[in-house]
Amino acid sequence: MGSAPSQFGPAIIQVATEEPFQEVPISSVLRLGIPKGSLQEATLGLFKRAGYHFAVSSRSYYPQVDDPELEATLLRAQEIPRYVAEGVLDAGLTGHDNVVEAGVDVVDLAELVYSKVTSRPYRWVLAVPEDSPIRTPQDLEGKRIATELVNVTRRYLDQHGVKAHVEFSWGATEVKVPDLVDAIVEGTETGSTLRAHRLRVVDTLLESTTRWIASPAAYADPWKREKMENVILLLQGALNAEGMVGLKMNVARADLVAVTALLPAMKRPTISALSDEAWVAVETILPERVARELLPRLKRAGAEGFVEYPLLKVIP
Repeated sequence: MGSAPSQFGPAIIQVATEEPFQEVPISSVLRLGIPKGSLQEATLGLFKRAGYHFAVSSRSYYPQVDDPELEATLLRAQEIPRYVAEGVLDAGLTGHDNVVEAGVDVVDLAELVYSKVTSRPYRWVLAVPEDSPIRTPQDLEGKRIATELVNVTRRYLDQHGVKAHVEFSWGATEVKVPDLVDAIVEGTETGSTLRAHRLRVVDTLLESTTRWIASPAAYADPWKREKMENVILLLQGALNAEGMVGLKMNVARADLVAVTALLPAMKRPTISALSDEAWVAVETILPERVARELLPRLKRAGAEGFVEYPLLKVIP
């Protein structure tokens, strides 16, 4: 019995039996697109908290990951929906805005609310100079608009029965008004860049968060679907753990009701017996910002022996 790698797929094992030659896959691989650029660091950081460690070379678009069942490719987030839809990639992480703009057929498996700056949705807004007479979508009739989200903007204008010229912007969109265009459709998380350029928001076209998308073929494959669900579960667990801590303490049984009444918990605190029957151990999960306010109150209520610890994953 011998083995041989395949140039166009997984390695195979040649099974020496009396039956005709059989090819048995050694392993399956999920081809995953990772957004390159502004979301790259946040995405790889999330995977690390979920337990997946990527090694990224500055000269390579193919980072190594410590899971032999994953094969990653770094791509612009805008390109990922097309490659997933065409089956070049099995799955990918990209913004909902990129999926809508591409208008492709993919399976939206999960929303992963994280970004490069905040956990708030990324908004695509129609913005104009503060002194612009444009107040409503109808005021855009015959105007010139610059944006990276051309298709979404054109559909928005169609919905409002407005005809305007929409042009693709290669970047620095904020500086193009009012000298080059009348309005822009631009993405923002905090609005600080728009305010710095003295721009006023007229309307919001789209709110976007990062999504795990899959090709229809990969979703239909039982092994790939289960693999994706497993990874998503751990990623969501890592997101749930953000800003949360575990808290342990010892409490006299006589003070237990008073102490537990102060505790917020996902369901209810865990209470364990100690060798001293007059005392119990209490453990709970709570937001870190709540813990700093709660600890002195718990101490005064009779708790002692506090241990606060960070959480890597929280999976309900």
